Amino acid sequence: MPKKILLVDDDVDLVETIAQALSFHGFEVEKANSARDGLKRLLEYRPDLIVLDVMMESDTAGFEAVNQIRSKRSPSRYAEVAEVPIILLTAINQVTNSRFSLNEAQSFLPGIDDFVTKPFKIDDLIGRINSILAKK
Repeated sequence: MPKKILLVDDDVDLVETIAQALSFHGFEVEKANSARDGLKRLLEYRPDLIVLDVMMESDTAGFEAVNQIRSKRSPSRYAEVAEVPIILLTAINQVTNSRFSLNEAQSFLPGIDDFVTKPFKIDDLIGRINSILAKK
C-alpha cells in the first residue's frame, strides 16, 4: 500500500510539480492550498506524512497549523493525527535574508521532523520523506 502524503502550499504550480514527482515515486498525494484547508484534509485523509509550507494565508500559517496539530490540550480535535511527521517548506530565508535552520524552528516549534528551504531539489525532498517514513 503506498504511503500517503498531504502536501500543503499556496503555490499551486509548486504543489503540482511536487505532487507529480511524489506520485512518480509511488506515493499517494492529497493537495491543499491553504493551512485551513490542509487541517481539514488532514482529518479526512489521515496521511503518513505532511509537507507544509510556512507562509500561506499569513506569514505564520504553517507554524500555526503545526501548533494545532501538535497541541497537547485535551480534547484536541487533532489528537488522532498529532504524531504524523511534518516537513516544513519555507522561503523564509529568501524573504528575510537571514539564516533559519531546523534547530531554530524546533526550538520554538517542537514537533517539526524536518525543514526544507526553498528553492530545493525535488530529489532532496523525496529523500527526506523516505528517511522520515523509514524511521516511523
